[in-house]
Amino acid sequence: MRKLVFIAVVSFICCMSFDLSAQDVVAPRDGFYDHKTYTEKEPVAYPYVRESDLMWSKRIWRTIDLREKSNQIFYYPAQPQEHWKNFVTVIFDALKEDKITVYDSRYDDFRLPLTREEALSVFMTVETETMTKDGREIEITDTSYFDLQKVIKLRLKEDWFFDERRSVLECRIIGICPVFEETEMVDANTNEMETSDRPMFWVYFPEARKVLVNAEVFNPQNDARRLTYDDVFWKRLFVSTIYKESNVYDRWISDYSTGLDALLESDRIHNSIRQYESDMWQY
Repeated sequence: MRKLVFIAVVSFICCMSFDLSAQDVVAPRDGFYDHKTYTEKEPVAYPYVRESDLMWSKRIWRTIDLREKSNQIFYYPAQPQEHWKNFVTVIFDALKEDKITVYDSRYDDFRLPLTREEALSVFMTVETETMTKDGREIEITDTSYFDLQKVIKLRLKEDWFFDERRSVLECRIIGICPVFEETEMVDANTNEMETSDRPMFWVYFPEARKVLVNAEVFNPQNDARRLTYDDVFWKRLFVSTIYKESNVYDRWISDYSTGLDALLESDRIHNSIRQYESDMWQY
């Protein structure tokens, strides 16, 4: 009898030891070095610009279409990977962790900040389904976060200026606005659907840099030299289209040009900025 009890106790101790050791197992490092660089970075400070040195400036609003090949570094990966996420997921996670403040999309001058709950509600979708139970119709509402892949565009608000002291033409991004593709039914009889762009909120870029500088972007040329979203915006590694410049009417290009004419007007504005820089060096 004592022998049986002893065997049972030893077996129990062995099982407990096995369970504890299984819980203490640490996954092996997926690589040959410790990946720390992009969790300890600080954004590079902008050079200070005095108002008296500001020789010329122009405010520009532009759109980055994430579906274009050159901009897919913002759009992918569709699901978060070990070291990198797409741009909207980075902003979404920063909101959940209360690391950034966002502002009402109706105003691009950051006059109306949103609370954390209000900002997260922008990512919510509400689906209502009508069911019949016991001869009565009841509505079932399902609330969940929508697919972040539906965010297909980014709007940028930026200032171009010429610093007389440093003799450089420079651009500073002021704000970023993710744009969500919304689908609405136009005609219920024909099931005709219409898609439209819905701006979500404005992000104040100087504040968001603290988050973006630690968010990796896939570099197709070199896995050992990953970029961050701060690098992408700083080095302007994207293609975009200007949709508005500062003007006396406060109007968009789409208010007076459409189609090809709108694209040509966007190029004209872009070239006029570059031409100003060239003209500064003509003697």
